[in-house]
Amino acid sequence: MMLPLLYATGEGGLPAPFSPTIGLFIWTFVVFLPFLWLLSKFVFPVIVKATADREAAIAKQLADADKTRADAAGYLAEQRELLAAARGEAQGIVAEARQAGDRERIAAIERTRTEQDELLARAKREIQGERERAISEIRREAVDLAIAAAGKVVGQRLDPAADRKLVEEYITTLRTGA
Repeated sequence: MMLPLLYATGEGGLPAPFSPTIGLFIWTFVVFLPFLWLLSKFVFPVIVKATADREAAIAKQLADADKTRADAAGYLAEQRELLAAARGEAQGIVAEARQAGDRERIAAIERTRTEQDELLARAKREIQGERERAISEIRREAVDLAIAAAGKVVGQRLDPAADRKLVEEYITTLRTGA
């Protein structure tokens, strides 16, 4: 015979498994206390230790992340400084190159002007030389024509050297204005 305190009967006299009774309560309490003691003795310390270890690992990871972020910020600042220095250096190089180009351009212009002046002076000297040669040639031709004309007028031909000397002396006196 079954004890009514331990089991509640449902329809048809079978026990109802989820119906609360005093017997069920006592047996649950009797099983729960040793199970609680076993859990507190063996399982809870492992769970608490695992939780503490996980908490410590997370704290360490957070500290490492903060340190890494601080290092990254330092590297970023250093990178920015290096970039600014590189930009300044590049601008200095560009400015120096511009100045060198300007100096070279000015030097090239001066060389060109000097060469131009030399060419002009040489051309003037050549022109003066050609002019003097042309004038001498014209004088010789004029002397020869004058001698020929004088010979025809006089009707005789004198010594050509003496004639030439006489005409050249006359031209010289005309040039000096005496």
